[in-house]
Formats: sequence, C-alpha cells, structure tokens
Amino acid sequence: MRDSPKALLLRTNFRAFLLLDSLQRLAVVGSAAMSSVPFLNTPDALRQLANQPHSPCQCSLQHCAGWESINDTAWPAAHMQHVATLRDPDVYEPTFEEQHPNGTRYESADAPVALKFFPYNRCDVHACSQCQQHVLRYTEFGGYYVDHRARRLDATQISD
Repeated sequence: MRDSPKALLLRTNFRAFLLLDSLQRLAVVGSAAMSSVPFLNTPDALRQLANQPHSPCQCSLQHCAGWESINDTAWPAAHMQHVATLRDPDVYEPTFEEQHPNGTRYESADAPVALKFFPYNRCDVHACSQCQQHVLRYTEFGGYYVDHRARRLDATQISD
C-alpha cells in the first residue's frame, strides 16, 4: 500500500527537521565546531598576517580599502582561502559599538581596525591565492537584506 501524498510530505519534512536540528548543534557559538580556522584575538596576531608579503592583483577586491559591499558574483571565491576568524567563540552576541577616535566613519579607508569593536568582532579573514592579499569579510544582516562586505587588510590601520 502506498503512502498518501500528505503522509509522504510529513515524513520528508520530519527528516529535514531532524537534519537541521543536528546541524545546528554542530555550530553552537563557543563550540570547537564553530570554526575550523584559528581565532586571532590580538592586534599583533592580525598584524602578522597583514604584514605578509603580497603582490598587486586585479581582482574585484582592489577597491575595498574601506568596507564595500561585495555580492557573491563579485567575491573571487575560487581564489579566496578562509585563514582565520576575529569572532570570539566565547562571545554569543558581540557589540555593535564602533571605534572611531579620529572622527572616521564606518566606511572610511582610514578607519581603525579595532578587533573588539563592530564590525571587526564579526569578521573572518581570507587570503587571495593569486596575490596573498588578506581581506576581512563579514555579513551585514538588515531587516530585508543580507549584504556581504569586504575590506582589504592594512597593517597600519590595526589599532590596539
């Protein structure tokens, strides 16, 4: 005897629910499964990455001296390697407070990279396999949109 379409749908939805539930348990904030890359918690650790030699590149990230929107089609995913995170695994909800001691703004190219402040406390660090340039990336979640943003890492802007 065959199941009715309603019973089949119920069974499929239940299996999907179980799968989602098991996946959510794997990525709990503060768990070892949250990230497979190192957590950089000091400005010096981030400076070490930023000071690694890199060469000029013609990728879409060259205009990202300050925070810029980079959609999935512009993000050079084939060349980017996830190398570190600035997200503290022990902090469930990082602050949205920004640090601008010299009157800069969020999108300013000369805004400080302050690890404990927004948006850096929600960033991942990527490296381009073509030029070895490091790039910060985070996702802005607005009321009706999701916006991926990127900023090239400049060691001179990293603040203590």
